[in-house]
Amino acid sequence: MGLLTVGTPMEWHEASQHATHVRKHGIVQFLHLWHSIKARRRDKLLWGDEIEYICVAFDDATRTVRASNNAYEVLLKLEEMEKAAQASGDPISWSFKPEYGRYMLEGTPAGPYGFLIDDLLTVEPNMRERRALANSMLKENEALVSITNFPLLGVNSPHSFLDPPHDPTPEGGASNSLFIPDEAINPHPRFRTLTQNIRERRQSKVNIHVPVFKDKNTPSPFLETAAPCLQDLSASGLGRLVPDAKPDHIYMDCMCFGMGCCCLQVTFQACSVEEARRLYDQLAMALSAGAPIFRGFLADVDCRWDVISASVDDRTKEERGVEPLKNSRFNIPKSRYASISTYLNEGIDDLLAKHYAHLFIRDPIVIFNEKLNLDDKTSSDHFENIQSTNWQTMRFKPPPPLSPIGWRVEFRSMEIQFTDFENAAYSVFVVLLTRTILSFDLNLYMPLTKVDENMAKGQKRDAVRNVFGNPARRPAEFDAFEDVGPDGVDALVELTVNEIMNGKAGKFPGMVPLVRAYLSAAPNLSYKTLKGLEEYLDFISRRASGKIPTGARWIRDFVAAHPDYKHDSVVGQSVAYDLMKKVDEMGRASGRIPGLSL
Repeated sequence: MGLLTVGTPMEWHEASQHATHVRKHGIVQFLHLWHSIKARRRDKLLWGDEIEYICVAFDDATRTVRASNNAYEVLLKLEEMEKAAQASGDPISWSFKPEYGRYMLEGTPAGPYGFLIDDLLTVEPNMRERRALANSMLKENEALVSITNFPLLGVNSPHSFLDPPHDPTPEGGASNSLFIPDEAINPHPRFRTLTQNIRERRQSKVNIHVPVFKDKNTPSPFLETAAPCLQDLSASGLGRLVPDAKPDHIYMDCMCFGMGCCCLQVTFQACSVEEARRLYDQLAMALSAGAPIFRGFLADVDCRWDVISASVDDRTKEERGVEPLKNSRFNIPKSRYASISTYLNEGIDDLLAKHYAHLFIRDPIVIFNEKLNLDDKTSSDHFENIQSTNWQTMRFKPPPPLSPIGWRVEFRSMEIQFTDFENAAYSVFVVLLTRTILSFDLNLYMPLTKVDENMAKGQKRDAVRNVFGNPARRPAEFDAFEDVGPDGVDALVELTVNEIMNGKAGKFPGMVPLVRAYLSAAPNLSYKTLKGLEEYLDFISRRASGKIPTGARWIRDFVAAHPDYKHDSVVGQSVAYDLMKKVDEMGRASGRIPGLSL
């Protein structure tokens, strides 16, 4: 997760005094980078994936499940194994990194995948190896699951959601949360400093409200009961820390609710800056939806994106437009975690400048004492400080100074899937789609307002399919392109995810058919490679059509069918226990997909 620097982080009152210095030198560092590598060409089209996992602990006797902080201890062992292998020259195919939650792990391949199409079939075996290795190091009652959000995160009644248990400390610590203890946060100083400094810069706790799913027995209006820790708060604490509740919404109050979620991320090294600026995708979120439960309640959304965005919203009231500008410099319309706010269009340098200018209106949130004064010609730490704390759907990354690494693009919108087959299918599809876009010279850009609208539509419940199969209600429609508009220019038209992926006669050929056309033109592909890739494409096609449910829909159906679910939107311990058992079972099995037997 971003730039993990070793050092002593400044508290916000000190860091804020150096914000101008970091911004100024971050821009200088980027300009040095830009002038040294803007003409760089012929880097290989390499790529890699990042999979985030949650470690859970089962108690079979009481049929309960908790998020396990043992993941951090396992991470330390895995890091030592990796260092030992590197020192001895032994080959390894995996690498594990810290994530925001102490109960989380991030797994990547040890190095980038190859640029040949045949290399795409190595992705799924690598993912399986990572999962098996980490699982082998857990306790007997623990499991590593790839699910977007732990369903009981922040639920402390009848007991803590965390193993070992800890109570929230709403009047102290980094989060000041009513629901999440600081012990749930990774102990690396960057994570706790981010949490505290976002809250202090904002001058209040973050405020996250997600609409609750109204089932047949859900009270109307839906009003939450008080958090267990409220009875211990002082009178001043009650006024300062407890906001006004919103009826019919699930309330969350700290960074962990967003950054404690898991995603599937794919990073590409493009051949040149021009090529890197064309790689972009915005609809994978709806296709990969996997987060219908927050804080033990069924939500009326299927994705994590707005929750993450709100969880890192450090804007003051003035910057949010709640109060007129007085002490702040700008009105900033979006959180730090949002859809990309300036398009990167090939050959138009002022747009690239606007992209980075948008990032640099932000204050740096974490500054390390040891990294304040740097050589701008050989370091990019101040630039990365700003870039790595603006979490957007796409991150455009220049090569590090004096490095063989090329221009990179990070795709960040996809939700994690239950199985390695699914995660490999999404990763491989995005790779093939980018190669198709470049090979066929496709221009799929659209106005930024439409990108934001598509992001909002993509998070809705059942965005991919008809809700409950009601033929009178269409799936959420997204803006896409007709082949050619009346003036000879590509024109926007509203299409469903199914139509965008599988095509609509006379409107759009479809992403999957375009990828198949690219593969059919690729030379010297073996039958084995084509067959393996077609399995992934067929899966993507069927998920887009609704024949295979999204992870979010599968979870909703599982909860609705559980005998202990009372159709009141509450996901209790026994339901969560059985859900996580099933997700673990699917993750360990070969080729298992929700709703489909391969």
